[in-house]
Amino acid sequence: MTGRVEGKVAFITGAARGQGRAHAVRLASEGADIIAVDLCGGIDSVPYPLATDTDLKETVRLVEGLGRRIAASRADVRDLAALESAVAAGVAEFGRLDIAVANAGILSAAPTETLAEQSWQDMIDVNLTGVYHAAKAAIPHIRASGAGGAIILSSSALGIRAMPNLPHYVAAKTGVIGLMRAMALELAAERIRVNTVNPSIADTPMVQNTAVHQLFVPDVEDPTREQAAAAFATLNPMPTPWVDAEDVANAVLFLASDEARYVTGLEMKIDAGFCLA
Repeated sequence: MTGRVEGKVAFITGAARGQGRAHAVRLASEGADIIAVDLCGGIDSVPYPLATDTDLKETVRLVEGLGRRIAASRADVRDLAALESAVAAGVAEFGRLDIAVANAGILSAAPTETLAEQSWQDMIDVNLTGVYHAAKAAIPHIRASGAGGAIILSSSALGIRAMPNLPHYVAAKTGVIGLMRAMALELAAERIRVNTVNPSIADTPMVQNTAVHQLFVPDVEDPTREQAAAAFATLNPMPTPWVDAEDVANAVLFLASDEARYVTGLEMKIDAGFCLA
């Protein structure tokens, strides 16, 4: 099956790399044009490098290589006006908006007692408020088509099953599920569907870095990818240490497509059974 989102336009945050890039490429491969934004800069409380302008340019290259159009710009999801401007510019260029994927997110770790105030605030501002901002910027343009649409919010398996040392991340991702449920009810009459994707550990730069590896392999100063994989694999009933970004992108494509025309209010787990353990 091809062309599952043919002629549609998708707005994606955090599109420069990782899951965001995978979503952009997968939707483009099925016929969508893309409005892509990313911070392309660092956040002091995040212990690994975030995406760069070079990463965003690579997303542009990949989407254009599929014969689709892309409007890419730098924008911080903490800045509602910046997102509204990016979406408006993309809609002016492409003529419509049908799909929004609020994907941008960060990760840091500490137990509640020692978690820095700034780490808490940055996490909530990006992973919860940033998701709200992306949806808020998109809704008027999706509504304007009169044809319904799809909003997909990036939550996490950790929004369903908690883990220690990630209280701010768990709180934000749980909040995204609540936001999704409220929005799904608000927008259902207009045939605008709202769902979350809830991946477990994904093979992306957010996870494949020393800070996160040490969280799961604390007795090793600089754990290798292989050592981290062995630790991650113990979390999943299915025999894999992680899911691929493309696995999540396939779920996003389904939720964005007409195949899911009556699917709303769903927490779609892509987690190798993590939430069952």
